[in-house]
Amino acid sequence: MELARVLGALALVAACLAPAAPAAAQQAPAIRPVTVGSPMPDFTMPSIQGQEVTLSKLKGKNVLLIFLRGRSGPGSWCHICNYQHAELVDHDAREQFRKKANLEILFVLPYGKDLVQEWVDIYITQLGHIEAWRKPDPAKMDDVAKRRLSLTKTAFPKTFTVTSAQLPGPFPILMDGDQAVSKGLGLFSLDWGGSKVEQDIPAVFLIDATGTLQFKYVSQNTLDRPPLPYLVRMVGLLTAPR
Repeated sequence: MELARVLGALALVAACLAPAAPAAAQQAPAIRPVTVGSPMPDFTMPSIQGQEVTLSKLKGKNVLLIFLRGRSGPGSWCHICNYQHAELVDHDAREQFRKKANLEILFVLPYGKDLVQEWVDIYITQLGHIEAWRKPDPAKMDDVAKRRLSLTKTAFPKTFTVTSAQLPGPFPILMDGDQAVSKGLGLFSLDWGGSKVEQDIPAVFLIDATGTLQFKYVSQNTLDRPPLPYLVRMVGLLTAPR
């Protein structure tokens, strides 16, 4: 018994004297849904362009973080996602949007490298589908085709010409392959918009230069996306003189 007490005391002393685990080895805080006015949870994700992006390292810049839906059904992709991306690329090229607003734009897809590369590879085809919907065959203009044409003109008012050399574009396309960020923020779904497929509920987060969330928009249905002029206005509010 005496020996057991001695060994127990020695073990306790050794535990007290053991060095603390280094900060890098400590578990990172879990990502959880965030409200406007709160610090945006930090994350690190690889991009399809090859670099790794850590949100906290972008402090000092405003960040427009866009979660794309991705898949719209088994074997099909959301066309609005490609259009939304193309519209921002076009606006940035014409207006120097990022430079003027001290802004970084990040897109997120809830997939690994193979599926994100598929999204890039099918990008031009997706925009081509939109143009085909805009110019239907007059001989096939039944009531369904007329409704589709009207919807296309409303949802996709602009035409964008994109070449393969321009892809994947100037904004990092982040790969949330394990859906850790998408799930943590409450965006990942297996059943949304009428489709049972792995996808994100489309969402936009606007984070200021201190890392604080200033604007959050989560889509309520497939067509519900904040229009570009609205996003530009929200970004402008961050950079307006106070």
